[in-house]
Amino acid sequence: MQKLTDKLDRPIVLVGLMGAGKSTVGRRLAKRLGLPFVDSDTEIEEAAGTSTADLFERYGENDFRDGERRLVARLIDGTVRVIATGGGAFVDPGTRQLLNERAITVWLDAPVDVLAERTGRRNTRPLLRTGDRSATLARLAEQRHPLYAEAHIRIRSGDGAHSNVVEAIVSAISAHLDK
Repeated sequence: MQKLTDKLDRPIVLVGLMGAGKSTVGRRLAKRLGLPFVDSDTEIEEAAGTSTADLFERYGENDFRDGERRLVARLIDGTVRVIATGGGAFVDPGTRQLLNERAITVWLDAPVDVLAERTGRRNTRPLLRTGDRSATLARLAEQRHPLYAEAHIRIRSGDGAHSNVVEAIVSAISAHLDK
């Protein structure tokens, strides 16, 4: 593992829909690689002193995404670490370009039924508070998948063990760096 970590010269950033496992897998990936872990939503909440859901509702999606873009730019300051982003961060063209230029981006792609089950455990996601959860996630997947596909690496995740996803990411990053 040290060999791979020695090759890394920029952060690894996990992107994908809410519920794909970015935070959970990110923590495990960071531990596996011996790197620090940062969750952008947690950083936003700490900086603002309130929840991302509250910020989203108070200021609207456009202003939230603008603040998120500025925070993500600070997080990819050259420090080699693992970063989990919010589900919509990579959708913003400026954020997507910045991440693809200054980080290794990894799309965690999970089926809608898995996303619906995982996101149903808590009611903290503003985009899922009204309407049918599965239908909303299917619509978001249709809109966002072409954008997530611009990530350097795509890893399919599902309801299997997180450790399998971590190992798939490690292998994919190793192959990516050897190109």
